[in-house]
Amino acid sequence: MRLFITGGAGFIGSAVARMAVLRDGCSVLVVDKLTYAGNLDSLAPVATDPRFSFLRADICDHAAIARAIEEFQPDVIMNLAAESHVDRSITGPEEFIQTNIVGVFQLLRAGLDYWRRLPAARAERFRFQHISTDEVFGSLGPEGLFSEVSPYQPNSPYSASKASADHLVRAWRETYGLPTLVTNCSNNYGPYHFPEKLIPLIILNALEGKPLPVYGAGDNIRDWLYVDDHADALLLVAGKGRPGESYNVGSRNERKNIDVVRKICAILDELVPDPRGPRERLITFVTDRPGHDQRYAIDPSKIECELGWRPACDFEQGLAKTVRWYLDNRDWWSRIRSGVYRGERLGLDQVELDPV
Repeated sequence: MRLFITGGAGFIGSAVARMAVLRDGCSVLVVDKLTYAGNLDSLAPVATDPRFSFLRADICDHAAIARAIEEFQPDVIMNLAAESHVDRSITGPEEFIQTNIVGVFQLLRAGLDYWRRLPAARAERFRFQHISTDEVFGSLGPEGLFSEVSPYQPNSPYSASKASADHLVRAWRETYGLPTLVTNCSNNYGPYHFPEKLIPLIILNALEGKPLPVYGAGDNIRDWLYVDDHADALLLVAGKGRPGESYNVGSRNERKNIDVVRKICAILDELVPDPRGPRERLITFVTDRPGHDQRYAIDPSKIECELGWRPACDFEQGLAKTVRWYLDNRDWWSRIRSGVYRGERLGLDQVELDPV
């Protein structure tokens, strides 16, 4: 396949790009605006591969995107470009509206025009694949799972913007016939993760002896998906998914936030003991963020039954691999910590302790 990956310098997008080139031998064009979370270092393993190319562009720039699509001639447009951090959406929702809604609209415009001009055989193979989140479904109680038919009930500016994009993609399928695919994933973790999110932030704060603030009582539950398992699922959907369908991607690894934090502390204490004592001493409970969803959990039965996908990495194995990666790749994250993002709390009017 020839893959046109927007947001491909981000966490999930770079994992897809690396896997597509190195494992599957695809030709890949990564298109990324390179905002704070876009990092070309994450593409270093494929940067010199002749099957890989990169373009710095904003998906809101219709002319630039249309030109790039025409020149690259993709089989799949895979959209991972997004503003993605809930806390940032609370204090700065406008960027989320622009990228996650307007940007997707511009990408759909360009994709539809390109698809309509393809020869019949290539048009039949073409897919527009949009990557979304389980947060569009809102918050679960103590029981139940999100499925592909769960109602949309977004509770943050971020999830509302992603829900809007999902609806646009489906509308372009129903109205114009564009062969679209939508995936909604649970929380990702793994290597190359920008350290504003729970797992990488806790790892780095713990290594640096900083407080490990946990929202509320730490009893919010997330379903954790190792990023390479997610990348594998996205490439499988790109090749075998049925146009017009959506697929939920999760790995049945539900954990309370506080339990994740404690597990990270235990792994680090074993690998790099702190002479000052166990790192659990750094845990600090702080005021919860506004509109904090209590629980997310994905039912991945559809992608398992229809496409044969299974996650390869359980949570304990994946978390240990992730911690080890951050220990072994200090150069990657030290540049971020020294400049773009230092772990300050987001989502409030005032800066407090580093968020979880």
